[in-house]
Amino acid sequence: MPAEAGAAGAPATTRFRPPPWLATAALLLPSYAWLTLAVLLPLGTMFAFSFLEATPLGNRPVEWTLRHYRAFHDQPYLLGVAWTSLSIGLWTTAICAVVGFATALALVRATAGRSRETLLILLLLPFWTNGLVRVFSWTMVIRGGGFLDVAARSVWPDAPSLGFLYTQPAIVLGLVHGYLPYMVLTCYIALLAIDDAVIEAAMSLGARWPTILFRILVPLAMPGLVTGAILIFVPVIGAFMEPRILGGRVGVTMGTVIEDQFTQAFNWPLGSALAFTMLAVVLGVFATFSGVLRRTAQA
Repeated sequence: MPAEAGAAGAPATTRFRPPPWLATAALLLPSYAWLTLAVLLPLGTMFAFSFLEATPLGNRPVEWTLRHYRAFHDQPYLLGVAWTSLSIGLWTTAICAVVGFATALALVRATAGRSRETLLILLLLPFWTNGLVRVFSWTMVIRGGGFLDVAARSVWPDAPSLGFLYTQPAIVLGLVHGYLPYMVLTCYIALLAIDDAVIEAAMSLGARWPTILFRILVPLAMPGLVTGAILIFVPVIGAFMEPRILGGRVGVTMGTVIEDQFTQAFNWPLGSALAFTMLAVVLGVFATFSGVLRRTAQA
C-alpha cells in the first residue's frame, strides 16, 4: 500500500517534446544552408561585383560605381541584343508549348500502361545526353551539305540547299530540342490530373473535339503550360551555348555577351550588372505568370 501511494504521489515524468517550429527549423536547416552556400553566397558576391569600377585583380584599388547599370543607355546596341534574346525565348517557349502540349495529350489520351511509360522515357532521353553533343549533332544535320541536304537530294537531285545553320531558326531548333521535355512533363502531369468523367460528360452533351480541346483541356491544363513556359523561358533568354554554336555571327544574345565579359574581357562588374538586369526581367516574368496562375486557380 505505501508503495502504491508512493508511486501515485510521485510526479509523472513527461517526455520532452520540442515545439513545432524547432522541428521544422531543424528539418529545413540542411537544405537552406546548402542553398545559402551554393546560390545566395555566389549571387551576393556577383551583386557586389556589379557595383565595382573594375575587376578587383592584383593591386587595383576598389572603387564603387553605378555606371555598369547604365550599360543599356551608354551602349544602345545592347537593346537590340536584349530584344534578340527575348524574341528567341518567346519563339522557343511558344513552339515548346504547342508541341509539348500535343505530345503530352497524345501520351495521356492515346497510350496507357507500359507503352506510356516507355514513350515518356524516350522523350526524356535528351536529358541523358551531354548538351554539347546534342548541339554539335544538329550542326551535322542542318549545315550546307549536311544530312538534311543529302536526304533531300536523294529524292530530288536538283533540290536547293536546305541548310540553315548560323541563323536564328537554327538557334531556336537547338533550344527547342533541349528544353521541350520540361513542357512535356508539366503538361503531362496537368493533363493526367483531369478526370475522364469531365471529358465523357462533355461528349455526352454533344461537344466536338475542338470544343473539348480549347474549352476544357487547355484551361484545365493551364497551370502546367504556365509552369513549363517559366521553366523554359527563364533559362533560354540567358543561354549562350546554342546561340554561339548554331548561330555563329548572328548568335549574339545576352547570354553570349555576359559570357564574353567574364571569359574574354575580364570585365566582371559589367557582366554581373548585365546578369542582374536580366534577373530583374526574369523576376518580372515570374510575377506576371504567378498572377495568371492565381487567377486560374481562383477560377
